Amino acid sequence: MDKWTLGIESTAHTLSFGLVDSKGIPYPSCSDTVSPTEGGIHPREAADHHKEVASILLGKLLVQNELSMTDIGAVSYSQGPGLGPCLRVGAAIARGISSRLEVPLIGVNHCVAHIEIGRDQCGCTDPVLLYVSGGNTQVIARLEGRYRVLGETLDIGIGNMLDKFARTQGIPFPGGPVIEKLAAKWLEENPNPTMDGLELPYAVRGMDLAFSGVMTAAQRLLESGKSLEAVCWSLQEHVFAACVEVAERAMAHTGKTELLLGGGVACNSRLRTMCELMAAERESTSFAPPRMYCIDNGTMIAKLGFLELDSGRITTYPHSAVDQYLRTDQTPITWV
Repeated sequence: MDKWTLGIESTAHTLSFGLVDSKGIPYPSCSDTVSPTEGGIHPREAADHHKEVASILLGKLLVQNELSMTDIGAVSYSQGPGLGPCLRVGAAIARGISSRLEVPLIGVNHCVAHIEIGRDQCGCTDPVLLYVSGGNTQVIARLEGRYRVLGETLDIGIGNMLDKFARTQGIPFPGGPVIEKLAAKWLEENPNPTMDGLELPYAVRGMDLAFSGVMTAAQRLLESGKSLEAVCWSLQEHVFAACVEVAERAMAHTGKTELLLGGGVACNSRLRTMCELMAAERESTSFAPPRMYCIDNGTMIAKLGFLELDSGRITTYPHSAVDQYLRTDQTPITWV
């Protein structure tokens, strides 16, 4: 009987269960995200949330795919990077299911999972990845059996910056989608915009990026009397342009002709458009997976678990501890 691979994502605010079938074909996840009424994500509160909803989500996933636990042939989970308390919840669930069903356990790299689900969904082969999420902002390319980080944020992730800026304006988590809507509204009312009076520091530092100073400068624009919609537009334009510039430099350096977006901020339509324009000017192609696979999801963990298991790697219980500082380039790429 064909067996399925279960994936468990629990790196931060979202607990998600996803599946791929015996051929590695992905199926939609069942997810639930903690939504604080004020402030940001508290790791312990998020971990408690994950414990409370785990059995409900897993049961829902099995029902919607007409499966039972006996159909599960392997269990994969996010081993890192992420928030320690949240990671440990996912790992504990994975160990429990693996032990009870006596099936292989595979701890996977969350960042690499974003790459592999993107490659699967978009059909690209050897892209430069622009990975933009709450906790991470990296430009990545495969070289000599690993995904190498060519550039990254020096302070905070772009998604974290957008959410923190939103919170200063009373916008609850997640703030990024609201900023996108406010920016689009201002652009609709100002179809021929300029940066006059809306200039912000540029975030590029060679191949790296820095966002905290841009956020502070955006707050000062608000204090000077600029509208929130105008500042949201300027903030997006500045930080997205910085990310696209570094991604283009990585493509030029590596000679690759494919760009792949990944991470929650890759849901942003303006960022997608900017990447498409840049790639077209380079006679290259920009890819972005469906939005349900940009945000954190269990399916991408299942997909990478399937690939790792197919290439012969499993995780033993003594080596199944989480690593909240796991780097993208620490994972050998043996399945490509």
